[in-house]
Amino acid sequence: MEAAAGFVLLLTLLALRVNTVHTAQSTERRVNCACENACTDTCTGYTCFFTSNHGQVVRGCFEKEQQEQCMVFGIPNVFAKCCSSDYCNANLTVPKKPVKPGESGSVIVLVAVPLLVLLLLSIAVCVFVLWLRSKRQHHHLQEHEPPMLKVPSGGDPTYGDIFDEFCTSGSGTGLPYLVQRTMARQISLVECVGKGRYGEVWRGTWMGENVAVKIFSSRDEQSWFRETEIYNTVQLRHENILGFIASDMTSKNSSTQLWLVTHFHELGSLYDFLQDSILDPEACLCMCLSIASGLVHLHTEILTTQGKPAIAHRDLKSRNILVKRNGQCCIADLGLAVIHSQSNDYLDVGNNPRVGTKRYMAPEVLDESIRVKIFESYKQTDIWALGLVLWEITRRTTVNGIVEDYRLPFFDMVPSDPSFEEMKKVVCVDQYRPCLHNRLHSHPVLSAIAKIMKECWFQSPSARLTALRVRKTLAKLDQDQDCSTDKLKLDV
Repeated sequence: MEAAAGFVLLLTLLALRVNTVHTAQSTERRVNCACENACTDTCTGYTCFFTSNHGQVVRGCFEKEQQEQCMVFGIPNVFAKCCSSDYCNANLTVPKKPVKPGESGSVIVLVAVPLLVLLLLSIAVCVFVLWLRSKRQHHHLQEHEPPMLKVPSGGDPTYGDIFDEFCTSGSGTGLPYLVQRTMARQISLVECVGKGRYGEVWRGTWMGENVAVKIFSSRDEQSWFRETEIYNTVQLRHENILGFIASDMTSKNSSTQLWLVTHFHELGSLYDFLQDSILDPEACLCMCLSIASGLVHLHTEILTTQGKPAIAHRDLKSRNILVKRNGQCCIADLGLAVIHSQSNDYLDVGNNPRVGTKRYMAPEVLDESIRVKIFESYKQTDIWALGLVLWEITRRTTVNGIVEDYRLPFFDMVPSDPSFEEMKKVVCVDQYRPCLHNRLHSHPVLSAIAKIMKECWFQSPSARLTALRVRKTLAKLDQDQDCSTDKLKLDV
């Protein structure tokens, strides 16, 4: 047995010797080789080589002292081959690994099982979403109460879990842009709830929920473009800013309609609400504070990854403010808005030829002295209009059983549709301001609101309050009101 093993060892040594002698003889002359990763495509040496290291292929040549580098065995994902004839390494490739029996079946199992699990999860999610939609459609029953002495209570309109899933939390506040492009085909218009120079507002239904559809007239398409631009590029989600859902174009009766889809508030605009509703001081304060909060959010630049530039409304009025069921208000209609970013140093006034409502224009707008390149100027005109809106609300607030009829600002000085010159004479030349009823001074909350109004109506824009100061003052009143109510309960 030992003799046989020795004989085999002897034969192996002889074979290695013969191979070494053959290699030495074959590499006595220099050969031309294919070469990569070098300045030229060829090189000259005693041995040509081909290597593949984890898929990285290299071809070249070795000198005599480098030939031992051809000995590469047993290293995973590494293959080496040497040869000694001209360009013998040019067409060498990595040999394919033979597939072991049963290996292909394992690959199929590894791919098929995750796909099957993913398919089952997708089906489960779809069934869950359909169940949510069905449940919401069958249980969505809301009672509509007429306006009473106090603002109706209750939650805001909810658009369900599906809408919350669709809504983006990034730059914009509505549905994803590609989803918006199909909104008009999914909405059923139910009734027209308002008309104006801009067009019409309809109540529609989408996915079992009420939505508001503002249909712009063709002459006011710039306002639609502006609102669409702002809502789709600026993070405006705030409880006191009208909630945006989508913007879409549709064709009706051979004409193109421009749609803006928003949350629906059944109580309508502040202008409509005040016609028939009487407020108590607490409800008045709630409305005024919510409007100021919405304006602060517009005016403030937020410097975060999901921030927003500062925005001036430029057409703030009671018709552009909506009343929510919880007694608060939200600001709508950004068709004339001005955008400003101090961090990026730009002022975007837009190219809308439409101007604001003349009745609510500040003195510097009427006499054309406004500094159009300064963003603060536009914020100051919003404050002027805010004071007029607060005046409209306080007229419909009862104190000691006394309340006034609803009227528009300057109703006693100009006609129903005043001209630019008529408003200029009243506001700039005569410097007339709306009258404040004596009853306002007999109640601490209304007296404070009356003082805020006066400080919003200064002829000099720089002397007016800021939206933040108005909100802080009203918030302090609201806090004091809560404290006095709690004290009264304690005394009782």
